Amino acid sequence: MKIAAIQMRSGLDPRANLAALEPLLAEAARQGASYALTPEVTMLFPENGEQLRSVAAPFEGHPQLTRMAELARHHKMFVHIGSLAIPLADGRFANRSVLFGTDGDQLARYDKIHLFDADIAGLNAYRESATYTAGDKAVIAALGDFTLGFSICYDMRFPRLYNALANAGATLLAVPAAFTVPTGQAHWHVLLRARAIETGSYVIAAVQGGNHANGRSTYGHSLVVDPWGKVIAELDHDEPGVLVAEIDPAAVSEARGRVPALANARDFASPGLQN
Repeated sequence: MKIAAIQMRSGLDPRANLAALEPLLAEAARQGASYALTPEVTMLFPENGEQLRSVAAPFEGHPQLTRMAELARHHKMFVHIGSLAIPLADGRFANRSVLFGTDGDQLARYDKIHLFDADIAGLNAYRESATYTAGDKAVIAALGDFTLGFSICYDMRFPRLYNALANAGATLLAVPAAFTVPTGQAHWHVLLRARAIETGSYVIAAVQGGNHANGRSTYGHSLVVDPWGKVIAELDHDEPGVLVAEIDPAAVSEARGRVPALANARDFASPGLQN
């Protein structure tokens, strides 16, 4: 199976972002991909919560999602929108990932579980939870000979999610992201390779790259990792582009047979201080 990671430089206009995405999806289809993953915040990379509230569209009848269904059907390809902001009743948003089948039907959706709330020395506090509501359900979906496990960006720092996905049958783990440059340089490759190694799964990561209209700079370097932890394909830059790789379900079986970590895992009591 051929899979594609779409690297983008999304801005503040959903229509312009959609226009930039369409030829990239067409290129993925031209190269024979039967599944394509786009980055986190594909359709809108906001400057702030107020700007997001003025532009984000409801999930039902969402204009960009309607077009994605048409493109999936046209290209006869699974199209996975890495994430977009969906307004919720509490005034915040879901950071939602949506998978379309080759007939254009919605097959699955996932709301990002882990939100980045941090007080960083020398910087202002960052509260993703002030804008977004966390999801509470892990999601998998059938994808040809593979089973797809869903995640979004900051999720990648929480191995328990990926362990749960793999134990539920996931063999391909999707990580759409908008990683900053400093954390990307330090952690991007090692975290994605670790998630592949510990679960014996393929990992596909599609990411934002470059300098955005909102003032953010993202790392780029979309990649695919095999179940043994080897990076088998990478866009070694932060420019928009298409990365296509061929994956084989037999490699998952082989890796899990050589290191049966999922099968050997055991429950244990939480630690306590010993006197």
